[in-house]
Amino acid sequence: MNKTDFYFDLPDELIAQCPLEKRDNSRLMVLNREKNT
Repeated sequence: MNKTDFYFDLPDELIAQCPLEKRDNSRLMVLNREKNT
């Protein structure tokens, strides 16, 4: 594993700067390690 494996383009406008007013509208990306997805 190389440090460069973790370099990718992530625009600032896609990073939350504060929590949503309605927390139910929040999303979380979940990865399945067994299926590599």
